[in-house]
Amino acid sequence: GDDPHNHMAQQLSGSIEYFRRALALQDAALSLIREAVVDRMTQTTSDVAGSLNIPKVPIAADKLEASLVYTRFHGISSRSNRLLTLVRTRVGRGDAYQELLGLCRNTYCTSREKLLRMTIRAHMDKLKAQHGLVGMTRLASVFLIRICTIETSLFQDFFGEHTKTKTKPTTTATAEDTTASSSEEEKTAAAADINPPPNDGNFTDGDFQGYLGTLCSALHRTVRRGLVSIVDLDTLCQIVSVLREERSLASNSPTTMAAARAISSVIADAQERLIFCANSALMKEVIRFKATPQDLNYPEKLMTSSGSTVGGEGPTTATAAATENNDDDAVQQQLQVYESWFPPMRSVLRILSKIFRVVEPRVFEDIARESVQACTRCLKDGAAYIMQRSGVRHADLFLVKHLLILREQLSPFDIELRSVERQLDFSDAGKAVSRFLANRNRRLFSMSTENALVTLLREGVSVQEADVDSKRDLEDSLRSACNDFIEHTSKSIAADLFLLIDQCKGHVASGGTATLKSQPFMNGETVQSIFDRTLLSLEEHVSDVTSQMSLYLDNPATQSILLKPVNRKITRALEEARRYIGETKDGENGWEEELRSNVLGMTTDVESEVKRAIKTYR
Repeated sequence: GDDPHNHMAQQLSGSIEYFRRALALQDAALSLIREAVVDRMTQTTSDVAGSLNIPKVPIAADKLEASLVYTRFHGISSRSNRLLTLVRTRVGRGDAYQELLGLCRNTYCTSREKLLRMTIRAHMDKLKAQHGLVGMTRLASVFLIRICTIETSLFQDFFGEHTKTKTKPTTTATAEDTTASSSEEEKTAAAADINPPPNDGNFTDGDFQGYLGTLCSALHRTVRRGLVSIVDLDTLCQIVSVLREERSLASNSPTTMAAARAISSVIADAQERLIFCANSALMKEVIRFKATPQDLNYPEKLMTSSGSTVGGEGPTTATAAATENNDDDAVQQQLQVYESWFPPMRSVLRILSKIFRVVEPRVFEDIARESVQACTRCLKDGAAYIMQRSGVRHADLFLVKHLLILREQLSPFDIELRSVERQLDFSDAGKAVSRFLANRNRRLFSMSTENALVTLLREGVSVQEADVDSKRDLEDSLRSACNDFIEHTSKSIAADLFLLIDQCKGHVASGGTATLKSQPFMNGETVQSIFDRTLLSLEEHVSDVTSQMSLYLDNPATQSILLKPVNRKITRALEEARRYIGETKDGENGWEEELRSNVLGMTTDVESEVKRAIKTYR
């Protein structure tokens, strides 16, 4: 019989030969597919580039989709798709199929980039030259979204799953039905054109997405070069707003995510430029602001503003003409009020209102915190100058007015204005260095906590943390300004009365309680003359205060809130005066029963007159 070993050897030899021939046939088939797909893509690209003189002559954007760049590739897509489908279905059978598929995709992306890159760049530059940077960002974003859509569609024609188009059943319809249905079809087609349903997930291939990213980088290249020269905050804010809208549209479809990523990178650059320009403006207009006498010309600036807004054509002007100009007058009023604000505060509110919705919240809060701190310092410095020029009351009202406006205008932003500042403290560094040099057994290269250098840093340098709350500081500054105004106003209305009370308190505090009644300032006629002068000048002083408050503070409720403590403070001073007067004795220091009764009656008159005057002007 046959030797079983020889039989097995023959079978094994046949299997090896079969496998060898199968591999040879596979290589031949893959080579044919490579020629039919890769070489054809390369040749088509060369033919199209030669016919259209690419890249020397860019293609007009409105003729791009109908040009050879797309028609020739659509012409070879059907056959290429059938061949690539064969390869894709056998990817799991060997690395050769995966390598061929990757080569085809890489060749496709390289070919398409060669044909489109210069055209897209040229179109970006043309849009910028024609429409400016703001208009260009919107039109260029729409263009890139469209390019991503049609490029994805073409990529799917080559590498997507082949699907047969279903024929719609033919139906008869009236003219009205036809019109209605065609309108609906147009809407559906338009929606499908913007956001076409992908055949499969092939369009998420890394090579293809990288290719789309390269095309979309033209937007980043063009906009970035324009951003460097822009310093206008309004323009930068418009660019960021437009790009955010277009990114939202691009993010709605997975086929246009490359455009969305490119737009996001441009937004980041635009925001960076915006933050730089905003900080530069705040540095120039707030932090390093040097006020001129004209900037601090208060209350004259308010008088000019008030006169121009209150004054008009007079009651004899025709009602119709007044109605016509009503809107213009209202706008003019607002502008005049805005111009009367202190320039640093005006700059802070203007800049913050512009960047509020176009930068990240945390960045905005940092900028707002620093600008509010700087603005508050400027307001205090301005109040100090006004106090020397126009008096303490104008300084108080200036500070109260602007701090109230600043707090009111910041409230819509709904921000905390709070942070923790960390600083390195080198106060102990000298002692630490001395100990380091005095230690002769120091270990410089020890890999432990006993290392001399580590000890030097640990003992010589410390981190100091401080909580910064600009909103709290603003409230404290406003509260302090209001208290100063109440204090100063009370003493200006009844200056002699408060001087008497201070003298009495000072004498009592120094241990002279027993001799208080015999002091010259407690003489009966002297005290009576104090209340005479207070009653005579009371109405005039209150009138001056309220007229100045009306000039600085438009809201009557705010005026009332500030005047009530003034009334209470004067009332408390009168109560203390009654107490001191009540302790006097007849026949001592010019006091008699009748005089005492008259003076106490005058204190009641002063109290009533203060309440009446404040209520009248409130």
